[in-house]
Amino acid sequence: MAKNKTIETNESIVDFINAFVEDEAKRNDSFKLIQIIQEITGLEPKMWGPSIIGFGNYHYKYASGHEGDAPLVGFSPRKAAISLYIYVSPENKDELLSKLGKHKATKGCIYIKKLADIDIEVLKNMISFSLEYLKILYPSN
Repeated sequence: MAKNKTIETNESIVDFINAFVEDEAKRNDSFKLIQIIQEITGLEPKMWGPSIIGFGNYHYKYASGHEGDAPLVGFSPRKAAISLYIYVSPENKDELLSKLGKHKATKGCIYIKKLADIDIEVLKNMISFSLEYLKILYPSN
């Protein structure tokens, strides 16, 4: 079975943001996101792979047998958009996304251009719900 490429590292988050996030507004949003997520989770940020900033971790195992570790909450300040890795239960997801503000969403990611485009309180709720949902899905963590 293939090994996961996205693993927790000891690389510097500040160095990553300052070196690879060219847009100043996106850099500032990245540091603000770190504060927001840290405030909600109480967890220190860590780099996951070369470009994901994650908080905490959990071990997952799918019915297919694939398993690995992932951050409880995370984001990646990519050139096109900030990718948010927040896992909200299907029962709450549509309602929360409808209140979030300007974004695009796929099954596993939410994409925003900037924090000013979204409702920060809704984002905070989504982070809290994500933590609770992952505790239900993966209770052994």
